[in-house]
Amino acid sequence: MRVTLLGTRGSMPAPGPHTARYGGNTPSVAVRGNDGTLLVLDAGTGICRLATDIPADITRIDILLTHLHMDHIQGLGFFGPIYHPGIAIHIWGPASSTLPLDARLVRYLSPPLFPVHLHELPAVTCHDLPCPDFQIGPFRIRTRLVCHPNPTVGYRIEADGAVLAYLPDHEPALGQRNGEWRGPEWTSGYELAKGADLLIHDAQFTDEQYADRVGWGHSSYSQALEFAGRVGAKQVVLFHHDPWHDDGTLSRMLEDAIQRYHPACKVQCGSEGTVFELGTPPPANGSA
Repeated sequence: MRVTLLGTRGSMPAPGPHTARYGGNTPSVAVRGNDGTLLVLDAGTGICRLATDIPADITRIDILLTHLHMDHIQGLGFFGPIYHPGIAIHIWGPASSTLPLDARLVRYLSPPLFPVHLHELPAVTCHDLPCPDFQIGPFRIRTRLVCHPNPTVGYRIEADGAVLAYLPDHEPALGQRNGEWRGPEWTSGYELAKGADLLIHDAQFTDEQYADRVGWGHSSYSQALEFAGRVGAKQVVLFHHDPWHDDGTLSRMLEDAIQRYHPACKVQCGSEGTVFELGTPPPANGSA
């Protein structure tokens, strides 16, 4: 499968020359299977750039939302294919204890916050999460609730002999007592990320910033790297960059984290446009 980072910024967009290297768009990731099946993880402002790269013959797109904070749905109403009657749009995301996903999305996709109402979109179907594991084309998808304010899910996506774990907003609750790890059952997201070939994980804060933000639902760089080590991830992408961290700050944070924690896996900061090829490659004449 091919994984493309479309937006890597957290909380709010941060466009400008100071974020040109890593990007200023909010979270969105495209995942393509060898057969051309397209998943989109989250619908932040990064999703908008994908609209110009949709194959002319595509008939279905699945958008998998982790949660409904604005930075993760901000681009949904501006994603051109949702207005195309010939493209079935399936939106997956968490229900609340009182409302299904479609009723929750209407709070944004309706006036006065948005001029078009959700029910006016020609071919949109909503699916509530979490749910038992399900299949979309070649993708086997697992969802679980994870630690972040309001209902939030993480994703484990398996296809082509590879595993992608997506936890963009996550405070893993490593459950330490007296400096000792308390095990997988105390660690949010462990089941989703175990053994992942690629882990895309929240790393919004420095350790110093995190000390004043415990319980906000985000991780520091050190927590992201510790989590990656605990689950045995082969590669980790640090994601959901703080909107106030410019390119120089992110580069310094990454260098410092590697020097201090010596991670066993490959580590990099998420940068818009980066592509990862996981698992069995498509045939030479494939369309993916």
